[in-house]
Amino acid sequence: MFRIDLITRLASPAGFFPRLSSSKKPLAGLLSVTLFVAACSCGKGSAQNNTPVPPAPITTFTNPLLTSGPDPWVIQQDTTYYYMNTLGDHLAIYTTSKMSQLSHASISTIWTPPVSGPYSKEIWAPELHNFNGKWYMYFAADDGNNDNHRIYVIENDNTNPTTGGWTFKGKLADTTADHWAIDASAFQYNNKLYLIWSGWQGTVNTEQDIYIAELADPTTLKGQRVLISSPTFSWEKMGAPPAVNEGPEALINPNGQLFLTFSASGCWTDNYCLGLLTLKTGGDPLNPSDWTKSPNPVFTTATNNGAYAPGHNGFFVSRDGKENWIIYHANASAGLGCGNARSPRMQSFQWNTDGTPNFGTPVPINSPITKPGGE
Repeated sequence: MFRIDLITRLASPAGFFPRLSSSKKPLAGLLSVTLFVAACSCGKGSAQNNTPVPPAPITTFTNPLLTSGPDPWVIQQDTTYYYMNTLGDHLAIYTTSKMSQLSHASISTIWTPPVSGPYSKEIWAPELHNFNGKWYMYFAADDGNNDNHRIYVIENDNTNPTTGGWTFKGKLADTTADHWAIDASAFQYNNKLYLIWSGWQGTVNTEQDIYIAELADPTTLKGQRVLISSPTFSWEKMGAPPAVNEGPEALINPNGQLFLTFSASGCWTDNYCLGLLTLKTGGDPLNPSDWTKSPNPVFTTATNNGAYAPGHNGFFVSRDGKENWIIYHANASAGLGCGNARSPRMQSFQWNTDGTPNFGTPVPINSPITKPGGE
């Protein structure tokens, strides 16, 4: 730095030396300065000063994580995160060690449907789960007619779900009520395995409700489905008909209390939002009376933050295990509906003193957010 600065000043005599008179005496001073500069340019200290300084680590990221990604879901295995979203015509997994750098993740196609048939089209809301050392991907699909949407599952017994072969295991449905069904999610609670989803009560699209059933194993329902939530509040009926409850997700607080988030109102409206179901202490997930619905939505549109119709979420924990995060999709402006403009975003959340989750307000897009701990 000294050399560069001195040479720059030498290039502008008025900036470093006084104007010279006709006397030759200043030449000796100029010669000594020149020799000094030459000595500095060869000195050991100058080489150290020219050593590149590494850039400061980047400690923030911005939403959205991707330009498009409806129905986002993520699951962690050790220090690796596996992410997926609705792609429509195939199933793929994004692999990353840092969720804040999801846009740099590697992408692996794991399953492509047959050209035709009951699960060949409109592949929605995939979710990856690991039970008893095997991977299971749940998804909804149909034959091109939305009325025929059902839930299907594939299985992989490889340690890494992006390698090895996936086996199609078939349809998951209540044999006594094999009706329209989407947005399946599975979870374990009190040593039992459950499946939750959004479905119709009958064969006509009048409303979407939240159902639950116990699983005999990850690919087989045990018993009949149980209705635990229907759209009853005004904030669940925006855009009706149909009124909508969909995208259920299980969340267990540090005290072991079980909650279900769900998306309410039509995704074609800007009023799409998250609701919350709470299972009473010691309650049975299969008993509808043991569930209580919060009277108000818990996560809603924030117009000033570029977050319209936030919903269809998932949850994960930071790499250091100290922070809880919600991942969800939202539109950047009004009126964009249910298409691919929905982009995945994430933010940390806290627990209220009563044990319920506090998701806050959708954070502004393109504004710095501190990375998850450990990244």
